[in-house]
Amino acid sequence: MENKRGQWGSSFGFLMAAVGSAVGLGNIWGFPYKMGANGGGAFLLIYLILVVVVGFATMLGELALGRKYGRGAVGTYAAIGKKWTWVGYMGVASGFFILAFYSVLGGMVLRYMVGFIAEMFGMTGFGGLGSGEFFGGFTTNAGSMLIYYAIFMVLNIIIVSGGIEGGIEKFSKIAMPALAAILVVIIVYVAVQPGAGAGYAFMFVPKFEAFATNGFFNILRTAAGQMFFSLSLGMGCMITYGSYLGKEQNLDTNMVIIPVADTCIAIMAGMAVMPACAAFGMDYGRGPGLLFVTLHEVFSTGMGGFIGSLMGFLFYFLVLIAAVTSSISLLEVCTAYLIDKKIEKGEEPDRKKLTLIIASIIFVVGIPVALDGLGAGRAGGAALDIPATFLGITENIPMAVDCWLDLYDCLAEGIMMPLGALMMSILIGWVLGTKVIKDEVEETAGVKLTMYKFMEICFKFIVPVIMAIVLISQIMDFFG
Repeated sequence: MENKRGQWGSSFGFLMAAVGSAVGLGNIWGFPYKMGANGGGAFLLIYLILVVVVGFATMLGELALGRKYGRGAVGTYAAIGKKWTWVGYMGVASGFFILAFYSVLGGMVLRYMVGFIAEMFGMTGFGGLGSGEFFGGFTTNAGSMLIYYAIFMVLNIIIVSGGIEGGIEKFSKIAMPALAAILVVIIVYVAVQPGAGAGYAFMFVPKFEAFATNGFFNILRTAAGQMFFSLSLGMGCMITYGSYLGKEQNLDTNMVIIPVADTCIAIMAGMAVMPACAAFGMDYGRGPGLLFVTLHEVFSTGMGGFIGSLMGFLFYFLVLIAAVTSSISLLEVCTAYLIDKKIEKGEEPDRKKLTLIIASIIFVVGIPVALDGLGAGRAGGAALDIPATFLGITENIPMAVDCWLDLYDCLAEGIMMPLGALMMSILIGWVLGTKVIKDEVEETAGVKLTMYKFMEICFKFIVPVIMAIVLISQIMDFFG
């Protein structure tokens, strides 16, 4: 099975791919704006605690189950017991819906990168429009949105079609060091801007009054949801990547390296974004508009000139790399499901064909996200109405149906991901027993699972409670 499915060529290659899966728009975009909207340092403190008590254990559980059974998410849970198969399907479905809207956002990032390249060479990459005006015009331009969405999806197809070692690993070994290098350049440049210090203070000095202003449980569930999305947990990615690991790979070490590296890059992204906003008088917590409006304004107006265009290009190139390293893992989750089905039937899987088939289906499902103007609807000049209009909801529209992106996000990040993680923790903590994970870790010669008792407590008590809080909070948020 391993030869037909593929396998990682090296420990470094696997780590770059796994960290790349974790590092995505959730780090470069989601982490800074959610931190900005939730008290800065107070949010960061809660986030770091959650990485230790939830992220490490869940990462270990997914990698260990994937390696133990050598299958993707559906095959892994089916091997545990047929009654658990639905949990695997939720992982694949969440990856499917996330990729459907994630690729639209990836295409938008690509458009902004191209715009700043044009500005560097004296052309009007953004049509001479202000950041808000360009954003509104671009998102309601069906042709442009579809073209860049398609280009981004083709990039994913090319990489995943190349296989585990020849495609995903090969790309990640180049992309992740490049991402880190670009991020350092941007951080250094931003650090010397007058007024940048206020951004660092906002990030690293906890202001606990935020717990009263925003609500402790609101910050907790936002930090937990961000951590899960950022680490690619609950969507089958780490189970699938774990299924390509050999027994010589040290899971005890990997469960720490991946979350720590992901968290470091998220903090570094904050160190690039928060001080830049402070230096040029922009709002920290602008929300989704932070990436496509606020930062566009920082580079084109705040910095301005060739340097501003260069920094803008580097930043959006950085975000594009992060988006691709994550999206290929989501596409691999879906592709691995089809590959496993072929192998179960005794057939030879054609990876290129299967990748193209599933990517094409995802592309079609994602078209509404590209056509509704990210919630503008036909009333706002977009080509397609929002889901609420189709459902006949005209007043008090819940977030779950205020745009197609939020609808897909509600299904995936709002329900299936936290529910899947909750069920996995119950399965490991109370059904199979944590010794299953311990035994799999210690299949590697000379390796002992450190902090086993702590991991057991996490699986039995901490992860289920946190995931239940996240699940309930997400449903309340999306449905008001």
